[in-house]
Amino acid sequence: MALLFFAATGLTLNHPEWFGEGRTRRLQGTLQGPYLQGEAVDWLRLAEDLRALGLRGRVAEYGESGGEAWLSFRAPGYAADAQVDLRSGAYRLSVTEAGLVGVLNDLHKGRDTPGAWRWALDLFALFLALVSLTGLALGLLMLRTRRAALFTVGLGSLLFLLLALWASR
Repeated sequence: MALLFFAATGLTLNHPEWFGEGRTRRLQGTLQGPYLQGEAVDWLRLAEDLRALGLRGRVAEYGESGGEAWLSFRAPGYAADAQVDLRSGAYRLSVTEAGLVGVLNDLHKGRDTPGAWRWALDLFALFLALVSLTGLALGLLMLRTRRAALFTVGLGSLLFLLLALWASR
């Protein structure tokens, strides 16, 4: 199933125009500020109040400048950016949801995913490399098919190299 997943999402990554753009919503309102504790920003309270509005994902970036804070929430196929006035609690949100194909594409790339998913991607990549090397070794070790295997590997490698050189121009 993993091989089918990566084959299908490899195709969707190459042709994002087939599935359209993500849907972006812009919202504004007021939270129960203020979010300043002396000079420090209460980031946890601010993030949780934004989550109560329906934002999801992990906080990928945050910062503060001139009495305004900004937070970016990220998950596969999802991005939400918030700007909040730290004294009044007034906020502006931009929420983009890429849909199912966007989620699958981000899972394929490991973008905005938890560490366990990235480990699974690495293990699957190692497994596929092992399968490829095993097939190559079997083709080269069998006397009857060695000549055909060498020809096929050589021709395939040459074609791949030429295509890569052409594509990188």
